[in-house]
Amino acid sequence: MNLAAVVLAAAALAGTAEAREKLKPGASATVYKDTASPDAVKGIGTESQDIVSMADAMMRDLLTVPQLMNAAKPPRVIIDSKYFRNESSEIIDKSLITDRIRVNLNRAAGGRVMFIGREYAEMVELERDLKDSGKVDVGTTGRTRAQAGADYRLVGRIGTRDALDPRTGTASRFSQYTFELIDLEYGAIVWSNLYEFKKENRDDVVYR
Repeated sequence: MNLAAVVLAAAALAGTAEAREKLKPGASATVYKDTASPDAVKGIGTESQDIVSMADAMMRDLLTVPQLMNAAKPPRVIIDSKYFRNESSEIIDKSLITDRIRVNLNRAAGGRVMFIGREYAEMVELERDLKDSGKVDVGTTGRTRAQAGADYRLVGRIGTRDALDPRTGTASRFSQYTFELIDLEYGAIVWSNLYEFKKENRDDVVYR
């Protein structure tokens, strides 16, 4: 290969590398956004604004339940994700929903409802054992015969129905979130509500 050919080949390689550099996106600064605003990366699954919106709607509706708000004594309620079943086609952290409902309802109820942290029962039992053994004192609130039982528990189900148009690549998903409050003595459903939405997108995103 003569010198001219070598020079031309080197110039071509340099030009290709420069073109690739120009096409490579530069790093951008992280931007904080309102959690209730639409995501810039949009798909057909449950997004941040959906979680914020549904949790707020359920919390507000629970504030109208007579069994909770008008009881002579503050009713005891469990709100966690244990019996909130995900039967949908997407992966979602259920606690993002139930935690938000519990925290906001606890703040809004103003002491009219007692929230039981059943998921922390093992931790509470360990502390009670320490008190019973005399290794620590009884604290300032006194002793009880047992941990608090609950009157009601929030349960629910997530379901979806998906469709895909193979000609256009457009995906569609109908999502339905069911929320119910169960009487833990009788098994009666004292409150129910739904949150639903349908989305379409040609290029779906991956949710984690």
